[in-house]
Amino acid sequence: MKLSVVIVNYNVKHYLEQCLCSVYRAIDNLSAEVLVVDNASADGSEAYITERFPRVTYIYNKENVGFARANNQAIRQAKGEYVLLLNPDTLLPEDTLENALLFMDAHPRAGAAGVKMLTDDGKFLPESKRGYPTLAATFGKLSGLGKLFPHSKSLGGYYCNALDMDAIHRVEVLAGAFMLLRASALDKSGLLDEDFFMYGEDIDLSCRIEEAGYENYYLPYPILHYKGESTSKDTYRYVRVFCEAMDIFFRKHGESYGVVGRGLVRAGIHLQMYIRLSLLFLQRTFGFSGKEAKRSFRKGQGLPRFLVFGEEATIHSLRGLFKRNGLTGKHHFVVSNETSSVDGHGGTFIYLKDFTHVVYDCRAFSFSTIIRLLSRHRKTGLHLGVYNPESRVLVTPEKCYL
Repeated sequence: MKLSVVIVNYNVKHYLEQCLCSVYRAIDNLSAEVLVVDNASADGSEAYITERFPRVTYIYNKENVGFARANNQAIRQAKGEYVLLLNPDTLLPEDTLENALLFMDAHPRAGAAGVKMLTDDGKFLPESKRGYPTLAATFGKLSGLGKLFPHSKSLGGYYCNALDMDAIHRVEVLAGAFMLLRASALDKSGLLDEDFFMYGEDIDLSCRIEEAGYENYYLPYPILHYKGESTSKDTYRYVRVFCEAMDIFFRKHGESYGVVGRGLVRAGIHLQMYIRLSLLFLQRTFGFSGKEAKRSFRKGQGLPRFLVFGEEATIHSLRGLFKRNGLTGKHHFVVSNETSSVDGHGGTFIYLKDFTHVVYDCRAFSFSTIIRLLSRHRKTGLHLGVYNPESRVLVTPEKCYL
């Protein structure tokens, strides 16, 4: 077995379905297995997924045991030479896994690798490559100075801003949304630390892989990451859990900071938590909360407006879907596939600012092409929607339409 793909699911069955569609295309030429651990989803994920993907090993937990513990459940069963930890709200091009495995095979000291993650509007996610959270890097992130001085190796070190996003680099920290691990490296480093319920476990594991004598690498192979669809970032619980995870990390790895430095970092984390909780309270008080509300406010209109590319049967199906969901906005449909519409929404003659989303039919366009077009035309500001004609589900960053 070359590869074991491990995905933790929590109430995001349609994002998971799309992720698995891309995964199975990507492992078509590989000896691979897929393991899904469900942390007590209440949306019918287990029946929905196992019916559509009978090859998946589906592990259902009766309670939410957290991200680290759930991943460890699957890792202990995994048979692969490599283990990929993957978020359910991701989308993989068909060649990403093969390219990443070729790199790992050619670099035996590589214990883990991450990739170039893109947002739903095609922009680069800075957490794709990260440095060890030194005192200066942590201060730069918490204070915002890292953004003001992105090329500073100290203040901008948290996200390795000085490193080219389109080149291969050795880095210190990888993101758990896509973490390709050499199984033999895991044997030496140990599995994820289950003291972390959610967040921080990827930083901790990255550090332990290097301590075990291996190296971590950033690979410029793009994937899409809807970024946390299973966990709202606009909740008090998220802010507390995230900051508590950082506190655990610095209590565990903070010896190099000294007593004063570790105290300053932990004080900064708690200060950030109180500031973010206060801002969240103000947002809730004045009625502006949630990603969808923020995006609607930015666009100036509540209903999405779709520019659709796909087969004629797909377009007919989407017209019905829009009608069922009350999506009465001005939409535009282009009968096409990746051969007839090579440049996608970049080659259209219509005014792109009239739309909020571009939708691609994943039967007419490969996932590789969809992500390439999204990245190429990221300046348009359109958010990606992907329609699966088989399940008749439209996945967008805000929600899934049936």
